[in-house]
Amino acid sequence: MSGPVDDDLWSAVGDPTRRRMLDLLLAQGGGTATRLSQQLPVTRQAVAKHLGVLERVGLVHATPSGRERRYQVDQTQLARAVAQLSSVGAAWDARLQRIKQIAEAIQRSQNG
Repeated sequence: MSGPVDDDLWSAVGDPTRRRMLDLLLAQGGGTATRLSQQLPVTRQAVAKHLGVLERVGLVHATPSGRERRYQVDQTQLARAVAQLSSVGAAWDARLQRIKQIAEAIQRSQNG
């Protein structure tokens, strides 16, 4: 792996509601907690809490917009998350390939 995995980041994106929020923010170029709550099956208060988690790990940042805050996805942090996922996936692919090779070797020794 290229670097350590950020457990807080993965905990944040591990929640399906937060992933959906990121999708909506990306598709719409940003949004407010009120707007997101209209598009999700959760309350505005729940949306605000989820946005707080995403903001703490740096996946979104907020700017004041009238009486609300407008959230945008941080593209750099999102790219870092994608790179970590790719790295973790490659490491697991290598592990699984090794397990497969061991299992095949055991099977050959038992059959031959």
